[in-house]
Amino acid sequence: MKRLLHIIVVLCLISSSSFAQRKILKLGSKNNTPGQLNRPKLVVGLVVDQMRWDYLYRYYDRYSNGGFKRLVNEGFSAENTMIPYTPTYTACGHSCIYTGSVPAVNGIIGNNWYDPELQKDVYCTEDSGAHTVGSGSNAGEMSPKNLLTTTITDELRLATNFKSKVIGISLKDRGSILPAGHSANAAYWYDGVSGNWITSTYYMKQLPPWLDAFNKQKLQNKFYAGNWNTLYPINTYTQSTADNNAFEGLYKGETTTTFPHKLSDAIDKNFDLIRSTPFGNTITLDLAKRAIAAESLGKGTVTDFLAVSCSSPDYIGHQFGPNSIEVEDTYLRLDKDIESFLTYLDQTLGKGNYLIFLTADHGAAHTPKFLAENKLPGGIVSNKDIAANLNKAIEQEFKIKESVLMVMNNQIIYNKPLIAKADADLDDLRAFTVDFLKHQTGIQDAVDITRLSSATLPEVIKTRITNGYNARRSGDVYFLLKSNWFDGGATGTTHGAWYPYDSHIPLVFMGWNVKPGKTNKTHYMTDISATLAAMLRIQMPSGCVGEPISEISNQ
Repeated sequence: MKRLLHIIVVLCLISSSSFAQRKILKLGSKNNTPGQLNRPKLVVGLVVDQMRWDYLYRYYDRYSNGGFKRLVNEGFSAENTMIPYTPTYTACGHSCIYTGSVPAVNGIIGNNWYDPELQKDVYCTEDSGAHTVGSGSNAGEMSPKNLLTTTITDELRLATNFKSKVIGISLKDRGSILPAGHSANAAYWYDGVSGNWITSTYYMKQLPPWLDAFNKQKLQNKFYAGNWNTLYPINTYTQSTADNNAFEGLYKGETTTTFPHKLSDAIDKNFDLIRSTPFGNTITLDLAKRAIAAESLGKGTVTDFLAVSCSSPDYIGHQFGPNSIEVEDTYLRLDKDIESFLTYLDQTLGKGNYLIFLTADHGAAHTPKFLAENKLPGGIVSNKDIAANLNKAIEQEFKIKESVLMVMNNQIIYNKPLIAKADADLDDLRAFTVDFLKHQTGIQDAVDITRLSSATLPEVIKTRITNGYNARRSGDVYFLLKSNWFDGGATGTTHGAWYPYDSHIPLVFMGWNVKPGKTNKTHYMTDISATLAAMLRIQMPSGCVGEPISEISNQ
């Protein structure tokens, strides 16, 4: 009997060992040595600046099968992904996507903010200690030093003992630098003065030869020479308003907003103009392909990461508004650019060997004139007027001149040294400001940040204000604009609000270990990095507050 029991125990151990080995081997793939941890060759983050969630479906019938449709149909779409903070701006969005954190923690509370400790206006990626590499302008005096937490790209570098390569690419410096993180091998952005893609001494002393060669092509001129006409016959753009209307902005030198837009006058002159055309996306993704080839991304023994942000939709949206033919044409062209990029990844790395996600940093409101024409609510306020009128009211009530330094990021920034010198009570000043703002045209509500918990606001709005408030960088009073009201001009659009048109973003994962499907469960921008960390089996970024989207993965 003892001998029989011994045999059974041995057989059980062998079976258990065999099962464990099979389980370990399951973590491997055709691209990994058996028993190794399974990770993709390359992760690609694709952020489309100012892409409202509904753009996935507004032009769906016009998309090709290989671009947005392929991502949605072959990938996993988290259909109800929201931005969990306010205000919703570019720098905040890119930071949140890659840190899994919110401005309260990662410190990026806007594209700009007034720093009360430094007593000056600060740009999100400015760094006076860094110098431009690739041109003679000051556009390269940038780094991620103002970002207070790590990114998922930093964590990948840490997890592989810095063997993984990480590169960021975007027309905007903030769209490249913040996603690439602190420890990136490189971040490249566009200098409109020279027409070159540049970087800073934070990353390197000189551009790599492949980027020098790319710059010398001056691809902008090729696109300028062809001007900008619609991709398809203009009468087929039935999802947009008439071509010529009062709520679209003009290009310099134009007298009408109608197609075709003449770009040829900009050849060798106005390199910055490429940003405000759909061809800015084309050049950005062409550079992404070149970086993959030149840097051998995805060809090593560890996972690499390419963070790409397509900025042109934001410039075009700001100028023409969401309902314009220009925006529709931009997305139809971007769809083809994405198809070309995905095909390149297939051919270079192989299907199933790369992981890509598509998302946006924020959405956009419809233009007030367009809304008015269609009997919908909306309007324009002026931060400068709010500041001026509030200063007059405070001077009359408290006898303090110019107590408000500025109004930005939906916040009131006080001149606290001046207020202290006048021996005024800051609590009384805040209460007065809140009451004043509540009576201004276009403002829905206002709140003293120090009394937010007791404010009569829905919890979801309180949470978003809290998440956007950084104790060392934010103002004292926050105000909420009415729906579809914003600080801006008479043409085009902007963003920044908590409302769904600004905060509802697309989120689609496709490729390596992604299970095709969809969910309408509410997820948040902060969940992107948490999901990547879970899939890659690496640590979440240091300030991450998100949760993994477990439905996505086949693991």
